[in-house]
Amino acid sequence: MWKATAMLGLIAAGIAVYLSGSAVDPKVPNLPDKNWGPKKASTEIRPFKINVSPSVLDDLKYRLAHRRSYAEPLENAAWTYGISSKFLNTVLDYWKDKYNWPERQALLNSYPQYITNIQGLDIHFYHIKPTNLPKDKNLKVLPLLLLHGWPGSIVEFQKIIPMLTKPWPNQDFVFEIIAPSLPGYGFSDGAIRPGMSTSQMSVVFKNLMQRLGHEKFYVQGGDWGSLIATNMGVLFPEKTFGVHLNMCSAMTLKNIFWTFIGGYFPSLLGVNENYSIYFPVGRILSHMIEESGYFHLQATKPDTIGAALTSSPDALAAYLLEKFSTWTNAAYKQREDGGLLEKFTLDELLDNVMIYWITNSITTSVRLYAENFSSANMATKIDDLPLKVPSGCAVFPQELFVQPQSLLKERYPNMIHYNMMPRGGHFAAYEEPRLLADDIFSFVNKTEELRKKSS
Repeated sequence: MWKATAMLGLIAAGIAVYLSGSAVDPKVPNLPDKNWGPKKASTEIRPFKINVSPSVLDDLKYRLAHRRSYAEPLENAAWTYGISSKFLNTVLDYWKDKYNWPERQALLNSYPQYITNIQGLDIHFYHIKPTNLPKDKNLKVLPLLLLHGWPGSIVEFQKIIPMLTKPWPNQDFVFEIIAPSLPGYGFSDGAIRPGMSTSQMSVVFKNLMQRLGHEKFYVQGGDWGSLIATNMGVLFPEKTFGVHLNMCSAMTLKNIFWTFIGGYFPSLLGVNENYSIYFPVGRILSHMIEESGYFHLQATKPDTIGAALTSSPDALAAYLLEKFSTWTNAAYKQREDGGLLEKFTLDELLDNVMIYWITNSITTSVRLYAENFSSANMATKIDDLPLKVPSGCAVFPQELFVQPQSLLKERYPNMIHYNMMPRGGHFAAYEEPRLLADDIFSFVNKTEELRKKSS
């Protein structure tokens, strides 16, 4: 009886939500080019190379060598209580004794890098133009802005960049890649005053692309990058050819209601296959609750966790690497090594940790959570606005949260591409660069065909 009553109540609530959702879209906010940093405005674009001093490396090795001992993991607990201190020691010993930073630094410096000042902040970015293109094919070169998230960095794009800047079979275009470090991440300055949310970062990156001579461009992103990319298309549709994402979500009250209904009647959402990826709702909610403790902390007290991680390389590694385990595949927490070496090498994982360590950017990076959920940013209602430019979604089955295409239409009414991948999780460019590159080419090809028809 109570189940039937609950279902009727849910349906009634859903009808109310549905009717309330028919209101006119909020007005697109006008975000001025605010100055976020201490530096004077400059249009200079300066070449940049990562160059860490020996004293920083010596200090790091000393801290790793003199770390305290950790509590032993519980019997047969694997990573279900968080990172296993046993495997953490394996990683830290490798970092101290075998990780070759000069060699890894040279690898990270293999692509052209630059810094330019945008709205008072020095913004770091990779800028790779395709070279040695076959002259007989007359390939178009399309600008593509690649945006990372947390706890990632520009390191995530090392393997996908060469795939995107070389000719692809049966495609008449290649990409010119601009891959910046988000403000407050890595070698990009963090804001010195409150308010640097994903919508404000959208303004910064629009200005960066214009600085580089691109009046119109494609954008691709995952994690925070997906939100920034979406906001760029919402705020600056005249600048955006299309938006491709590898983490797509539309969290409206209406969609929450239909998600619950879809668990019982998946055909109503067009989910005739891949049911286990989207449902049951209880499992999805349980997983989200288990994985979102960090989120609440970083959205409310980012400077506290930042202080806790700033002086301790082992703490920083533990905090970041645990995410690379469970966000790649939730099942990896049942393994003694956290599954970390399934998709990554220790060198690749430590490259990302090093970016945070050598730039001392963990605090400024996690502030983005607080800024994005501030009352000022929420008041803009930008997350309620539809993205009307062409959009595409690469759906990786082990992503933290996945929605059917039918539920994404409210936020992405012009979604022309939705592709369920055979494997992969949250760090798509890092885990499965070939799959992601192929999907980006497919989406852009569809968008270019639409542009040809409309011209």
